Amino acid sequence: MSRALLVVDVQNDFTEGGALGVQGGDRVAGAISDYLRGHRGEYDLVIASRDWHDPESDNGGHIVLDGEPDFRDTWPPHCIAGSKGAEYHPLFDLDGVDAHFRKGQGKPAYSVFEGEADDGTTVAELLIERGIESVDIVGIATDYCVLQSGLDALAHGQHVRILTDLVAGVAPETSAAALAELGHAGAVIAEGEAR
Repeated sequence: MSRALLVVDVQNDFTEGGALGVQGGDRVAGAISDYLRGHRGEYDLVIASRDWHDPESDNGGHIVLDGEPDFRDTWPPHCIAGSKGAEYHPLFDLDGVDAHFRKGQGKPAYSVFEGEADDGTTVAELLIERGIESVDIVGIATDYCVLQSGLDALAHGQHVRILTDLVAGVAPETSAAALAELGHAGAVIAEGEAR
């Protein structure tokens, strides 16, 4: 079975010190790199996504420019195109990545399946083109973008595995709920090194 690794939003703004930094983000960035060095041969394709929001725009109501965000559907400015916050975390080694996708770009987007490569290709199109039937998902944040990416992967007919030692979430309760939802939807919940 052809397998891909989806690395979700390992960016400066989602790790410690970033605009929406989550605890454990730095650790996950380095751990994903370590995991890839040891397991790259198990994957036919490695995809990385980034939030990439338009500057000086509310990006379809996703970003609050004036006032207070609710931190559920609206957020403070983050991952603004071309900013340091939008860059991949420096501990995330890009050598093993085959394809890069940007999501957001003027509208709300959580799932990697909402992103596009520079040539306009979507993740779903690339997975079909490469004959991928199974995906492992890692990255940030468990309770938002990892959750939505996993649900979308299942909806696209993929066998999905979430590697829990290679994700970081906003809060323990919502992260646990996200993993439970993914498991109930049909994803395998496993540890990267213990599978």
